[in-house]
Amino acid sequence: FGPKTGWMGGWAIVVADVIVMANLAQIAGQYGFQLIGASGLAASAGWTELAGIIWIAVMTLICYIGIELSARIQVVLLSIELVMLAVLSVTALVKVYSGHGTAGSVRISGSWFNPFAISSFSALTLGLLTAIFIYWGWDTAVSVNEETKDRAQTPGRAAVISTVLLLVTYGLVTVSAQCFAGYGATGTGLANPDNAGDVLSGLGGAVFGTSGFGWFLSKLLVLMVLSSAAASTQTTIMPTARTTLSMAAHRSIPRSFSRIHPRFLTPTWSTVVMGLASIGFYALLAGISANVLADSISSLGLAIAFYYGLTGLACAWHFAPRALAGGSGARTVWLRFLLPLFGALILFAFFFYGAYEFWSPAYGTTSWTMPFPPHWQIGGVFLTGVGSLVLGIPLMYIYRARRPDYFRGQVIKRGDWPPAPEDETPTGDAGSGTGPS
Repeated sequence: FGPKTGWMGGWAIVVADVIVMANLAQIAGQYGFQLIGASGLAASAGWTELAGIIWIAVMTLICYIGIELSARIQVVLLSIELVMLAVLSVTALVKVYSGHGTAGSVRISGSWFNPFAISSFSALTLGLLTAIFIYWGWDTAVSVNEETKDRAQTPGRAAVISTVLLLVTYGLVTVSAQCFAGYGATGTGLANPDNAGDVLSGLGGAVFGTSGFGWFLSKLLVLMVLSSAAASTQTTIMPTARTTLSMAAHRSIPRSFSRIHPRFLTPTWSTVVMGLASIGFYALLAGISANVLADSISSLGLAIAFYYGLTGLACAWHFAPRALAGGSGARTVWLRFLLPLFGALILFAFFFYGAYEFWSPAYGTTSWTMPFPPHWQIGGVFLTGVGSLVLGIPLMYIYRARRPDYFRGQVIKRGDWPPAPEDETPTGDAGSGTGPS
C-alpha cells in the first residue's frame, strides 16, 4: 500500500506499546508495595508513580543488556504467573463445586460461551476490542525472529503456542473467578465497584484465606501480578525497539535508531528511547489524573486493531497474486489470503465502530470540550486512542520533508522485498539477518 501506510503501521505499534507501558508501570508500582505490605504507599499516587518509573528503568536496562538475559528472566516471571493462576483457578473451582464457595458463588453456565447471548452490537464491539488487547503480544516472538536459533520455524511456533496458552489460561481464570466470586455488587462479587480496579487481590484472600499457608499463597498471587506486569513491560520494550530498528534501517526514521551494541548485540538507541518515552508518557498522564491513565488503557484496543488490521491487509495483498493463481492449493488461499483478509476486515470494522462509541463523553472517565464552535464534547478514550494515531501523520510528513528517500521508494521499491516464499518451504532465510524485521 506504499511507504506512508507502512510508516503509519510502525507508528501504531509504537503508540500502542508506549500507552500500555504507562499502565504496566502503574500496576508494577502498586503491587510492588502490596507485596511488602506497604498498603499506604500503594495507595499513594506519587510513590506508585516513582516505583513505576523505576520498574520501567530496570526492564529497559535488562532489554539493553541482551536478549538472552531477557529470555531467562521471562522464563522465571512467566513460570510464577502460570503456576499461581493455575493454583488459584483450581482451588476456586474445587471450593465452588464442594459447596465451600462464597454466598454469591455460581456454577459454570453455557451462556457464558454463547456469543449470541451478548445484549448488543455495542457490547460485542467493546468486548472484542478488549479481547484484542488481552490476546495482544504474540507478535513479540516474531519481532525477534532474527535473534532466534531457528528463525524459520521457532518464531511462528512460539506465536501460535503462546496464543493458545493464553487462551487456555485466560479462559480458566475468568471462569473460575466468575464461579467463585459471582456477579454480586457486594463482597467479592465481580460487580462490586470496590473490586473493579483490582479483582485478584480481593479474590486471593477469599480463595486461599488470610492466615497461615493461605496468607502465603495470597502473597504469591500478588507476586504473580507483579511478575506479570514486569514480564509484559519487558516484552513490550523488546519488540518496539526492533520495530524502530527496522524503520531506521530503511531510513523512515533517524538512522540513530538502528545502532547496535557491539557486545550485547541489542538496539541501543531504540531501547533507550522506548524506555524514556514510556517514562515521560507515564509521568505526564499520572501527573494529570488517574482517570486519564485509566482512559488511555481503554483506548489501547484501537491502536492494536489498527496495526493488526494493516498487517492482515498487507499479507492478503502481498500473497494475492500467488494465492489466486491457478493451482496454488487451498492451503495457500486460506492461510495467506482469505484468513488474513477476513481478520483485517473484522478488525477495521470494530476499529471504526469502537472509535464511534468512544467519541461519546459518557464513555470512560474523562472528556474534553472544544473551546471553539461547535463546542463538541469528546470522550477522553477517543482523544487518546485516535488522537495518538493521528499525531503520527504530521510527524510522518515532517520527516518526509527532511529525509524523503524512503517515501519516494528509493530505499525499497514496490515488489522488491520480501519475495513470496514457496508454498511448502519455510519462510525466512539463512543469511546475515539484515533484512526488515
